[in-house]
Amino acid sequence: MTPYLTSGNQQSLAGYTPEHFVWQQQGAVGVITLNRPERKNPLTFESYAELRDLFRRLSYVDDVKAIVIQGAGGNFCSGGDVHEIIGPLTGMSMPDLLAFTRMTGDLVKAMRACPQPIVTAIDGVCAGAGAIMAMASDLRVGTARSKTAFLFTRVGLAGCDMGACAMLPRIVGQGRASDLLYSGRSLGGEEALSWGFLNRLVAPEQLLNEATTWAGEIAAGPSFGHAMTKRMLHQEWAMGVDEAIESEAQAQAICMMTKDFHRAFEAFVAKQKPVFQGD
Repeated sequence: MTPYLTSGNQQSLAGYTPEHFVWQQQGAVGVITLNRPERKNPLTFESYAELRDLFRRLSYVDDVKAIVIQGAGGNFCSGGDVHEIIGPLTGMSMPDLLAFTRMTGDLVKAMRACPQPIVTAIDGVCAGAGAIMAMASDLRVGTARSKTAFLFTRVGLAGCDMGACAMLPRIVGQGRASDLLYSGRSLGGEEALSWGFLNRLVAPEQLLNEATTWAGEIAAGPSFGHAMTKRMLHQEWAMGVDEAIESEAQAQAICMMTKDFHRAFEAFVAKQKPVFQGD
């Protein structure tokens, strides 16, 4: 049984063709490409919802073990489309605005809830909702020319968008997060690496290969264990140390019941590399 199932309905992404981005599966790695390069890959109402729905669906898919997100054309994502989102928002009622902001927040919830680790490849512009998607990922690979900006205050909004005030300080620290969220300034690749926002920095021509190779290495590991690690990293933000230790004791005991745990022991005894199967 797949470790990702929370109901009896296993799903497959075979033949899946989204309307608002590109989906490719390379072995056990799923690659999402934001594909509006002429506009630096902005999001629309429809692409927000379609991305949210894909990440929710991934909880029920067992042949995808890791995810890569990239943008086409030398940029990651410029955020919400000015003409297709920002303009319409200025004419909406409060109930409709709240429905929209909850929907965008649901994308982050879906990314954090999907069991597959997410590696985001960041080149060029990574702004607004694009910066949030990068923040909500598990790992980030970038280039020196990447520019990450949480620019909500630049358009008269608050920096507290889609969980930024909760998540960004945990990645870069309270003071640095405050700098980015108050100013809306761009964080260059070198600075992003030194701050810990980026995990790795590579040349632009190496970016996708680095991200997919890293995701492939993760996908070859114990997927049940990785899913549990991701869940605990997320849940323990709201726990005290004693609660976290107990939760990790329970999580680890569950993992010790998996066949992958036994495979690892048997491989060690045989002086071989374990081949994990996710069960």
